[in-house]
Parts: sequence; C-alpha cells; structure tokens
Amino acid sequence: MSKVSYEPGSIGFGIDIGGSGIKGAPVDIRAGELAGKRFRVKTPAESTPEAVGECLAQVLEHFEVPQSTHVGITFPGIIQHGVVLSSANLDKAWIGTDLADLVRRTTGHTVTVVNDADAAGWAEVRFGAAQGQDGVVLVLTLGTGIGSALINDGRLVPNTELGHLEIDGHDAETRAASSVKENEGLSYKEWATDRLQRYFEVVEFLFSPDLFVVGGGVSKDYEKFVPLIKTRAPIVPAALRNQAGIIGAAALADREF
Repeated sequence: MSKVSYEPGSIGFGIDIGGSGIKGAPVDIRAGELAGKRFRVKTPAESTPEAVGECLAQVLEHFEVPQSTHVGITFPGIIQHGVVLSSANLDKAWIGTDLADLVRRTTGHTVTVVNDADAAGWAEVRFGAAQGQDGVVLVLTLGTGIGSALINDGRLVPNTELGHLEIDGHDAETRAASSVKENEGLSYKEWATDRLQRYFEVVEFLFSPDLFVVGGGVSKDYEKFVPLIKTRAPIVPAALRNQAGIIGAAALADREF
C-alpha cells in the first residue's frame, strides 16, 4: 500500500459496512474519488457491535489513518445521531447501539455515521450522476432490497427507507427489488413493466422528483429495463457504483467538521 497524505479538507476516509464485507479507503473529497485501493475484511459471522468494531479498527490501522482525519462510516440500517435504530443484515444487538461512540472508544477516532443508501445517494449528487441537478433528486438502489436517498437542493433528508413503502398490500421491496427478479425468474421486461413501473409511479406521486438515479449492481444493465419505465422525471444510472458508499461517507464526514 502506498502511503497516503491525509490533508484536512482534501483527503478524508470512508468505511462501508455491509452484510458480507467491510470496506474502507482514503477519499479525495474534492474530486469525489478514491485516493487509494480499497481494503476489505470479511464481516464476522456473528456480526455483533464488538466484533464489527474490531474490524473497523483493523481497516483504520491498515491505512494508518490519523485521528485528525475526518472519517465517515455507513451502516445498513436507520441511523439517528450516530445511533443504530434498525439492523436487517447484521446482528440485532446493533439496535440501540451508538456506533459513533463505539468507534471512539475502540479506536479514538471521531466519526460520522450515516445510512448506507444515504451515503451512496449523497455521493451521486455531489460527484456522480446527479451532480449539478437542482431540486429534488431521488436515488434508489435496487439489490437484495431497495435503498433510497432523498436530496432536496443539496440537503439530504436522511433515513427515508422507501423500499418499505406499502404498495398494493405488499412491502415494496418484496415485489420490486432486483433479488426478486432473480428469485422469481422474471425477464427484464416483466420486472420493469409489472413491478418497477408500479413502484416508480407511487414514489413519483409522493415526492415529485426532478431526477431519479438508479443504483445497485443491476444498474449496469440499465438499458435493458429503465427505458420501459414511464415517469415524468428522467431516470439515469448511478455513476459511482460500488465506490459510492465510501465516497459519500467521507464527504458527509468532511461536511460536519
């Protein structure tokens, strides 16, 4: 690993906690890109706060991140003032845990904690597919579930959790997530015209966005399904892909200091 010079206001650090892996990297927060190769450790099978905290310390030590560096951390759940309020993919012991305080006690670092979809959405607005877009931007990540980030004139509205809207009597992501497409053997046309069309109709009616950004691994096949969805607002694919969480977390942390 090449030595990174952590300069305040220039190079920050982001960590993305996922159900299978915990990834971190230095981030050029002026350019919105990684400033070094990502380092990944496997998420522990028993993903308790203490076990994951040790992994976070390992990532920070790997990069020799100074305690003066702004560090952002994503978590796959609702986050309010650094406290985890939901945990779908990690141990339920996380619920009620102050993740920011855990990292401070474990590593000495002061960190900003943010929902993973919010971090990815913020990155797309600051540096990616929605850069320069005024008004309301709605970023939707289609994967195992549906993540969402709502940004209005450059201000993030956190923890929208729009994958859990009830639509036609169903939790939306149980019908429209890309994992459902795979599990039910749906074609892109069937998924787009039946499942996604209805979902986008509802969220557009509720939020009237000026732009939709679609992320998640399936966004690489954007041309196979997005043109089949009819909305007033344009829909574009995410630009930063699997780097968005790390970049967005670092950028949000820098904004808070």
